[in-house]
Amino acid sequence: MPVPFSADDTARLGEMLREVVADGASPGGVVIAGTADGRQEVTVAGVVAPECGLQPPTAHTLYDIASLTKVVATWPLVGRAVRDGLIDLDAPIRDSLPAMTGEAPSGEATVRQLIAHTSGLRASTRLDHYRSADLPLHELLCREPLEDTPGTHRYINRGYILLGLALTHVHRRPLDQVAADVWAELGMRGTLYGPVARTPDVAPTEQRLPGAPRTWGSAHDDNAALMGGVAGHAGVFSTPTDLATYAQALLAADESHPLGDWLRSSLVPQAAIEPGLDRGLSWILANGGSVAYHHGFTGTSLYLAPSTGRYLTICTNAVYNGPARTRLAPLRALALKTISVA
Repeated sequence: MPVPFSADDTARLGEMLREVVADGASPGGVVIAGTADGRQEVTVAGVVAPECGLQPPTAHTLYDIASLTKVVATWPLVGRAVRDGLIDLDAPIRDSLPAMTGEAPSGEATVRQLIAHTSGLRASTRLDHYRSADLPLHELLCREPLEDTPGTHRYINRGYILLGLALTHVHRRPLDQVAADVWAELGMRGTLYGPVARTPDVAPTEQRLPGAPRTWGSAHDDNAALMGGVAGHAGVFSTPTDLATYAQALLAADESHPLGDWLRSSLVPQAAIEPGLDRGLSWILANGGSVAYHHGFTGTSLYLAPSTGRYLTICTNAVYNGPARTRLAPLRALALKTISVA
């Protein structure tokens, strides 16, 4: 039986959300605290953005979820591909990509290493450096030398770019179409890859240059934008209610359900990040592995506590005011503390 959040829990989260908005961390935001049996509490603060007037965000406001793409799109798709025999978790990624000629040291990284950020691939990714290249992107990435010893944990976006390209190849369909099938099955009606229209229901993100148009409805991540907005590491837009639907589905899936089995196997530590935190398959593991979570650079977070059947979703466009990590730290710390205590 899921353990519901207390009124004090949700009150503290709401107060912290209002504080970080008042301090300028984000124009506004939405927090949903829920359980696997469908109970949830929605808290809203601030506005969508000054461009949208005084309209507050809602559970249906569309946010660029940035690196939550890794756990909302790529992670479940890899799980399905492994289940269906399309991808071998412990085989080199080059086996799941179009044929390549010559040496490809980064192509020898296994799918498990890529999804657990232990591949040793180069951490810096600048796809703009490949604009004039003749080779396809997967081959350019695979030909790059390793930067670390495989098994060393380091958060690397290019690994998920390769995973997205591999998923496209093994399915013979674009990544956004394959992901859309999964989201439709789960009832996530508002989740999609961008670009999307600039409307008051879509949260704008960052203004990169003074006087230039603000990023709004297109991927904030530069590399995802260069890939047309569809990539394995970033590019997905979703709503607080869809993320809650997703979390609820993951927590409610039993051992016989493919999602449930994939989640359980993904919460086995693959590498230490720092004392008290490990990396599973995609997810960060905390509190002895009883909590799994992931953040998005734009100001989003998703927390799961399978043992208590509880989840938290945080949707903000904190990057609107610049780098969001420091500004959102108090809210994210409170969320992790709250979901870790039953």
